[in-house]
Amino acid sequence: MNPHEHGEVYVTDDGAETDLDLGHYERFTGVAAYKFDSITTGAIYSKLLKDERLGNYAGVTVQVIPHVTNIIKDFILSKNTKGFDFIICEIGGTVGDIEGLPFFEAIRQLVTN
Repeated sequence: MNPHEHGEVYVTDDGAETDLDLGHYERFTGVAAYKFDSITTGAIYSKLLKDERLGNYAGVTVQVIPHVTNIIKDFILSKNTKGFDFIICEIGGTVGDIEGLPFFEAIRQLVTN
């Protein structure tokens, strides 16, 4: 993470460099944060490209909906979240920016389903 762009960086016990907000959540909840407790848009798209190159989409046109939103939902519902009573899901960015829309759509789908 670039501290000039994101502000102060928080390093988890397992060495992940994350947004400082994760450190605030760790202190507030008293639950240790780890590498897989946070995901970035870059990591989402990296997984999407890897899956596409491996042929996991069987040649169909890869789209934001459903492919990107499915990766986001899979992360939220992954084995890393089993056994928890709640999940804090912070969608960063600026109100009105379109970059967060896939995350909002994924959350909408989770609530609807």
